[in-house]
Amino acid sequence: MAIAILQIAGIALITTFLVLAIKEQTPNFAFLLVLFAGAGIFLFLVDQVHKVILMIEELAGIANVNTLYVKTILKIIGIAYIAEFTAQISKDAGLGSMAAKVELAGKILILAIAVPIMTALVETIVNIMPVH
Repeated sequence: MAIAILQIAGIALITTFLVLAIKEQTPNFAFLLVLFAGAGIFLFLVDQVHKVILMIEELAGIANVNTLYVKTILKIIGIAYIAEFTAQISKDAGLGSMAAKVELAGKILILAIAVPIMTALVETIVNIMPVH
């Protein structure tokens, strides 16, 4: 893990220095460099994300948690990370308004996916409450 963050930091610092050096002459190429470095870092982490997902699913199985809830939460986390990554790339390109729209879309999708969990939570609370 420590080596991974050092590799990621190295890629980010090298990219930063290169972008600062070429941004004045070729801003389009500088942006593409940032985009590819960001995508590379993201792809570098896919294996780690997969390991975390497997651990969460294993823990949910041990705890006898409904897999629907675990899958829903993992989807929510995935949407949040993808929306954040995309919004940051849009901000890097100087498109703050696009970034805001991506963030809003992510929040709406998270809300839509979370409805079954919220429904189950409300049903559980209603069932626990004493009937008069």
